[in-house]
Amino acid sequence: MSLVCVLALVPGTARADNPIVQHIYTADPAPLVHNGRVYLYTGHDEDGSTYFTMKEWRVWSSADMVNWTDHGSPLNISTFSWASANAWAGQVIARNGKFYWYVPVTNRATNSMAIGVAVGDSPTGPFRDAIGRPLVGNGEIDPTVFIDDDGQAYLYWGNPNLWYVKLNADMISYSGSATKIPLTTAGFGTRNGNASRPTLYEEGPWVYKRNGTYYNVFAAECCSEFIAYSTAPGPTGPWTYRGTIMPRQGGSFTNHAGVVDFNGGSYFFYHNGALPGGGGYTRSVAVEKFTYNSNGTFPTITMTTAGAPQVGTLNPYVRQEAETIAWGSGIETEVSSEGGMNVGWIENGDYIKVKGVAFGAGATSFNARVASAGSGGRIEVRLDNSNGPLVGTCTVPVTGGWQTWTNTTCAVSGATGTRDVFLRFAGGSGNLFNVNWWQFSGTGGGVDGNLLTNGNLENGTTGWGALGAATLSSNTAVVHGGAGSLSVTGRTAAWNGPSQDVTSKLTNGKSYTTSVWVRSQSGTPAAKATLSLTANGTTNYLQLTPATGVNANGWTQLTGTATVSWSGTLSSAGFYVETAEGTDSLLVDDVSFQ
Repeated sequence: MSLVCVLALVPGTARADNPIVQHIYTADPAPLVHNGRVYLYTGHDEDGSTYFTMKEWRVWSSADMVNWTDHGSPLNISTFSWASANAWAGQVIARNGKFYWYVPVTNRATNSMAIGVAVGDSPTGPFRDAIGRPLVGNGEIDPTVFIDDDGQAYLYWGNPNLWYVKLNADMISYSGSATKIPLTTAGFGTRNGNASRPTLYEEGPWVYKRNGTYYNVFAAECCSEFIAYSTAPGPTGPWTYRGTIMPRQGGSFTNHAGVVDFNGGSYFFYHNGALPGGGGYTRSVAVEKFTYNSNGTFPTITMTTAGAPQVGTLNPYVRQEAETIAWGSGIETEVSSEGGMNVGWIENGDYIKVKGVAFGAGATSFNARVASAGSGGRIEVRLDNSNGPLVGTCTVPVTGGWQTWTNTTCAVSGATGTRDVFLRFAGGSGNLFNVNWWQFSGTGGGVDGNLLTNGNLENGTTGWGALGAATLSSNTAVVHGGAGSLSVTGRTAAWNGPSQDVTSKLTNGKSYTTSVWVRSQSGTPAAKATLSLTANGTTNYLQLTPATGVNANGWTQLTGTATVSWSGTLSSAGFYVETAEGTDSLLVDDVSFQ
C-alpha cells in the first residue's frame, strides 16, 4: 500500500446510496449496458483539486444498480503516447466483439484538445490506444458515440460548438470530414445576455435513439450548468429544444449526463459535489431511476440521496468481491495480486455496506480472503446498519504482507431473509488489513450454495472431468484463492475444457448464478461457462456467462445468471468452461454454479 487521501465519512451516518462511489471523487458518467450488467465509465477528480485535474478513467459495474464493483483504472493519460494531460469526459461503446472508448485529451504536439480512441477486449479492459494518434482534433471536447439501427455509427463532441463525424464500421476511422451542427435557438434553446453563445448548449452531449426519436441530452448554460435536451427525427437533426431535465443544483457548477435502459427501467446518471470535500472540481457520480412521459418527453429529475432502487437481490452464497459496495466509509481500493481489486487502508471503525443480501433460510458461516502487514483485527458482520445486530465476528491474523493472502472463517447466526449487510472493521490503530473477497455458507444456499464438487479446487482435480481433448491437473503455483487451481492444457478445440455432470442437481425453470475465475496461460482468449442440456434426444446449449476476454496477467471473473429449462425428460446436463475460439491453455479457480 501507499499513502493516499481518504474521503472521511462519519460511521453510522450514511444511509442513502447516492453518490454511488464514495472512496474517490468521480465525474462525467458514461453508462453501458452489456450482458446483464451496467458498466459505468467515469473520470477521476484528484483529491483537493482546484481545477479539472484528471489523470485517469475508472470503471465500475453493477447487476442491481446499488452494489457497484470497482474495476480500477484500465485507461489513463499515459495510454496515449501523444497525449500530455486532461483525462476528461469520454464514452464506451461495444461493437465487433470489442469495446471502444472515446476520450478527450490534450494533444502534446498542438497543446490543444483532441479525441483519442482506445480499444479493449472486455468492458473492463485493459484498454490500449487503437490508432496511436488522435482520431479527430479541433480543440473541442466531450465525445459521445451512437450506433443507429442501420449500423451507421456517429461520433459527436464539442464545446463551444457541436460536431459529428460518421464512423466507419471499424470504429477507429471515419468517412468525410467533421460537420458542425447548427446551434439554433429553436434547436437548443435561448441563452440570454451572451451574444457569442446565443443557445443554451454548453457541452457534454449524450446522443441516443428511443422509439424512433433521437435524443441529445446536454449540459446547458455554464456556469452553473443544468441538464437539458433536444430531439430530432434523424441522427443529424434538425433538432428541436425540449426543455430542462435536471435543474441547477448539487454543489458543482458543471453537470454531465448519461442515460440508459436496464432490466425494464430507465436510469439517469449525473454528477454533483455531494461527498465531503466535494465541489466543482471534486465531483461525484449519482443515479436516479425515472419514467418517460407517455409522449416520450423527460420528466423533471431532481437529485436525491436515496439513489435508484435495487434490481433483485445479491446472492451471498457465491463469492463476492470486497470492492462490490453500496456504501463505504473510510476504505480505499487498490490492485490485488490475486487479480481485480481489493479493499485496503482499513482502520478501526471503517465499514462496507452491501445492500439487499438474500440469505433465505439462513447463513451459518462467513469466509473472507484477507491480508495484513499491520496489526490484523476483526471483521464484524452486522445487519441493517454499521452498528446493527452482530451476527458474526472473524479474526484477521497478521499475514506478513499487504498482498500475502489467507482465508478467515467464522460462525454466523441470525442472518436470514433479505437484509443489508455491513462489514465493520475493528482493531488497533493505523491500517489494519486488506480484504479481497467474501462469501457466506449455510442452509440458504445448500451446503455452500454450489452445485459443483470441489469448486474451490482445493482437492486437486476431484469431481472434474475433461470435455473433449483436454488434460486436467492441479496447479499450486498460480491460484485465485486458496492453495490450488485447475490447469487445463492440451485443448484441440474451443469447446474442450473442464466439466462436471449436474443432471441430478437441476430444477426445471430455475435461475442459476455462475461465477468462474479464469486465467489464460498465453494469449488473450474469450472464455465462457456453458451448460449442455439433453432431453428427448435433443441437446441444447445454454451460455451461462458472457464470453469475456481473459489474459495471462491476471484473473478474470466470468459471471452471469441464466434460467435453465427443458421439455420432456432430462437425460444429461453438463457444466463446462470453454473459449469462444482458439485452444489456449487455461487456469480455472473458484467455480460456483447455484
